[in-house]
Amino acid sequence: MKTAVIIPSRYNSSRFPGKPLALIKEKPLIQHTAERIKKCKEIDFIAIATDDERIYDTVKKLGFNVFMTPKTCKSGTDRIAFTASKFLKDYGVFINVQGDEPLIDPKLIDKLSVLLKENKSLEYVTAAFPITSQEVIKNPNAVKVVFDKDGYALYFSRLAIPYDRDNAKVKYYKHMGLYGYKRKSLLEFSKIKMSVLEKAESLEQLRALENGKKIKIVITKRDSVGVDIPEDISKVEKYL
Repeated sequence: MKTAVIIPSRYNSSRFPGKPLALIKEKPLIQHTAERIKKCKEIDFIAIATDDERIYDTVKKLGFNVFMTPKTCKSGTDRIAFTASKFLKDYGVFINVQGDEPLIDPKLIDKLSVLLKENKSLEYVTAAFPITSQEVIKNPNAVKVVFDKDGYALYFSRLAIPYDRDNAKVKYYKHMGLYGYKRKSLLEFSKIKMSVLEKAESLEQLRALENGKKIKIVITKRDSVGVDIPEDISKVEKYL
């Protein structure tokens, strides 16, 4: 079973228009992310999926695989599903890496790929990182996740969940910007209408949860600094 990593990329981000092409140390953000993924050892194919000609042309010139997708795709996963159904029919596992994750851990991507290939019952898998910083916990750009005793997601939110009313010293986890899917699950997901919770929180993974799907959470000890707003670029440059 072959694995493809697809980076969904759009130009018109509400918080940071033109983000994929924003320069970080003289390279476009999307290039940093793609180069990071090239370090993976369990991946067979890497491509960017976009509906914007500026991103398409830039990625093409950089020498990476790129696919043009319809502007009607509502989310990154919908964009990947279109790519899978039209261009990559012989791939069984797909990993969705957000284009604004230039510091994503290649070993984590490999782990998700292996997990999906070795476990027949798994449909969706993603990752989370334990956090203690109140600044991150309260930051709506840092998505939080709570999960059950078997490691399956209960809910994702931009709010600080769970709410620690009685100082129970609960643990908080930040959702990482990547997902893995089996081919069948990915294509089924794209046929489901956007859910109310998905629209409210602007989190596509809630569409799966609202429709009874199970998402396995992999805990990682290595955080990743994403680019949500222009001010995040300086943070990433310090790490680079």
